[in-house]
Order: sequence, then C-alpha cells, then structure tokens
Amino acid sequence: MNVVGVSACPAGLAHTPMAAKALEKAGKELDWNVKIEQQGMMGPVNAITQTEADKADFVLIASDQKITSMERFEGKPVIRVDINTCIQAPKAVLKKCATAIKKED
Repeated sequence: MNVVGVSACPAGLAHTPMAAKALEKAGKELDWNVKIEQQGMMGPVNAITQTEADKADFVLIASDQKITSMERFEGKPVIRVDINTCIQAPKAVLKKCATAIKKED
C-alpha cells in the first residue's frame, strides 16, 4: 500500500512532526510505503512530489487546518483525520483508511 499525506497543526511546531513520524513508523510496521509531508512554521518539510502523489493509493490529511498544494492529489481518495488521533493510534488510522478506500472500489 502506498500512502502519502500531510500533517499540520495550528502552531506547526509539535503535533505536526509527531503525527508525521507516528504515521511513517506505523507504515513501516505494516510494511507499507508511507510518506507524510509536514506543513508547519518552517514551511513544507519532507515534501510530497507529484510522482509520489500519483503512485499513492490514498491521501491522508492529519489536520483540520488549510493544506496548501492540494491540487497535486487530484483524483486520489483524500481522507481527513484529527491530528491527535494520528498521534495516538497511527496504525489503526492507516488500517481504517485502507478499509474505507477498498469499500469505495
């Protein structure tokens, strides 16, 4: 499973990298390719390329903030999840998103 996403919180200092790291670690445990871009105070970190976006099975947005450059994900299923949920239960979030995407097929 190939997953790309963006994490962002209002301050962009703590929760943003915490969610990104938790989701990427959970992805490794599931043997999935998971790359999460951080959109915080420092600007984009670990940016998702158009090629990576094109290969993704779905896009996970770990935020309730406005995300920039969403046009690169056009045509992909996009799921928004509360950033705190992504920090607390990243593996469950990834599995639930994958299940939701499969039901749409």
